[in-house]
Amino acid sequence: MNLLIVMAPLSPWDKAWRSVFPHDRFVGLYQANGFDLMLLIPYFTVLTILAMYGFHRYHLVYLYFKHRANRAKITSRFDSLPRVTIQLPIFNELYVVDRLVEAVSHFQYPRELLQVQVLDDSTDETQEIARQVVERYHGTSLDISYHHRSNRTGFKAGALEEGLKTATGEFIAIFDADFTPPADFLERTIHYFTEPKVGMVQTRWGHINRNYSFLTQVESILLDGHFVIEHGARFLARRFFNFNGTAGIWRRKAIETAGGWEHDTLTEDTDLSYRAQMQGWKFVYVPEIVCDAELPVEMNAFKVQQFRWAKGLIQCAKKDLPMILRAQLPLRVKIEAFFHLTANIAYPLMVILSLILLPATIVRFYQGWSQMLWIDLPLFMASTFSISSFYLVSQRELFPDTWWRKIKYLPFLMSVGIGLSISNTRAVIEALLGIQTSFKRTPKYRIENQKDTWTVKKYRRKSGFTPYIELLLGTYFAVTVYYLIINEDYAVTPFLLLFVIGYLYTGFMSLMQTYMANLRAIRQAFLGNLTGWFSKNTAKVG
Repeated sequence: MNLLIVMAPLSPWDKAWRSVFPHDRFVGLYQANGFDLMLLIPYFTVLTILAMYGFHRYHLVYLYFKHRANRAKITSRFDSLPRVTIQLPIFNELYVVDRLVEAVSHFQYPRELLQVQVLDDSTDETQEIARQVVERYHGTSLDISYHHRSNRTGFKAGALEEGLKTATGEFIAIFDADFTPPADFLERTIHYFTEPKVGMVQTRWGHINRNYSFLTQVESILLDGHFVIEHGARFLARRFFNFNGTAGIWRRKAIETAGGWEHDTLTEDTDLSYRAQMQGWKFVYVPEIVCDAELPVEMNAFKVQQFRWAKGLIQCAKKDLPMILRAQLPLRVKIEAFFHLTANIAYPLMVILSLILLPATIVRFYQGWSQMLWIDLPLFMASTFSISSFYLVSQRELFPDTWWRKIKYLPFLMSVGIGLSISNTRAVIEALLGIQTSFKRTPKYRIENQKDTWTVKKYRRKSGFTPYIELLLGTYFAVTVYYLIINEDYAVTPFLLLFVIGYLYTGFMSLMQTYMANLRAIRQAFLGNLTGWFSKNTAKVG
């Protein structure tokens, strides 16, 4: 008996698809081998892990919208306001310490209930400037004192711990040197503490110099994503979240019962936050209260900031995660803590992906288009597109009328994140290996608008060798993109362009800004010497 099988005619779409992606294109041309497996196993492992963190970002967006009704509310108010100590930890901040103290001096809170501590670990002329600023308020109703340490034991955490010894407040507000808190800060935060279990209230960071440059625009979007979506989702969904080291206020008892400030990590604020919440203290996030701060305006300073945060979080993961996982906490809290504290492991994974992407792409190319489109492409999208949607939502929440103008920054935002992977990978490796380093502050130059300049000021960070590695990787990916284009392999080319732009931009900016700053400093010194020479010789002639 013969069976006649009649095939349905192909649709125009099927014909077009098969003409571009024939299913038998590589039949008989490719044979898998051991080398390919050794390459593809780490390739897919890395992509899968990155995709997991990408899906976690989607989950945070989901939690944010699902629990929006849980926003913080003041349920009662103090009949008699409590005493508050304001701690201002500074280290070599000659350009901004005056602005900080000036902002705090305008707080709308009874002066007899305020104590201000300027905790200065400076080693330069900031000491004299800070003393003069404090002396300016002596004889006024503001209780302000200057404290200088001759050593930096414990760095910022050590300074805060030292300040607590003479603090008289029941509550402790903390502001870094580059912040300008609003005058009604205490009025709007203190009453959340009428609930006895509230241990800390965190407010949102704003940005004084958001529009200063392309870099500060990208930085502002990165921080907005953290404060709007990450903090928002974690607080609203009753997960643990962290104090950001500034622009917040603590119940002193919460600090003490959690074990106080410890300085075995570079993010002492996150460490204390998790220890306090494991003790049962409740944290409150109030995004409606905004404390403006100064964003880093040079790439090397931005890298230093990100390096410190990346290393510190991994240190906190090593220190605090075992306690969190053993504690009697809801599983959802433990899972969120894991993703939060280990998120920076993505940076070394990104570097590994960078090194194996070209050979892996070649192998995948010869295995067939359809596999790349159905396997590789979704993993890439989960890893990268979640970033763009995550930050785009934050801009829509903050700027409902103009958020769409930020879309143009999203590809560059992803690229900058990739470009930071070399520096932050070193941070993660040092943390995992237990290598201790000093607390490297982020330089602040009092850059408030586009007329201000930083290139002739002190505290510029050196670029080091990292930019050369970034430029090398950028060139490597440019060659990869070229190879894929000439071989008509377009599936992952747009994603690889992010690697090209990210590595070349961060490397080039690090070297260029260092070069331009040095050039201007030399020019200024030359003109100064020349002016002095003319003045001296003119005086002799006279």
